[in-house]
Amino acid sequence: MKMEDQVLGEYQLDPDRKITLIRGDLTLQQVDAIVNAANPRLRHGGGVAAMILRKGGQVINEESQAWIRDRGEVTHESPAYTSGGNLDCRYIIHAVGPIWGRGDEEDKLTAAIAGSLRLADELSLTSIAFSAISTGIFGFPKRRAARVFYQSLVSYFVSHPESQLTDIRMVVYDDPTSEAFHHIWDKEFPA
Repeated sequence: MKMEDQVLGEYQLDPDRKITLIRGDLTLQQVDAIVNAANPRLRHGGGVAAMILRKGGQVINEESQAWIRDRGEVTHESPAYTSGGNLDCRYIIHAVGPIWGRGDEEDKLTAAIAGSLRLADELSLTSIAFSAISTGIFGFPKRRAARVFYQSLVSYFVSHPESQLTDIRMVVYDDPTSEAFHHIWDKEFPA
């Protein structure tokens, strides 16, 4: 973690696996992969995706467009991945979150989180940092998203105890998102 990060909470899932809630900059995380909140066409025009592209370099956009040409649009269940470009991560996992108001939002967010974790395991990663997928321009209510993230993370690791992921980070950047995740996670995670 960087000095600019503020640790809001640390939650031990089991003796070898910890989730850290951080208020900070996702693009500064030194992890194997960061999870970008993407759209199905991997057009990185706004929000977290634009920030990642700006700091990570044009290679991320080039690799994203090659992914679309070769494999088609990205789904909630099956995220894409590119290199980290100029960032301090090996990969960027591009997870498509739901747009609030289009139906089945919680199931779609759950699928995006589980798909990202599954892909991280397929890539044999040990550390991953999530953004608060869909809580920005896609309008997903922050407290509901915090609960879905909590439930999805716990459920995934209960059903995948063999996962090599040990350092899981949730990186939020503004007061409303920080407060929502901190409030929900401090209630939900066992002491």
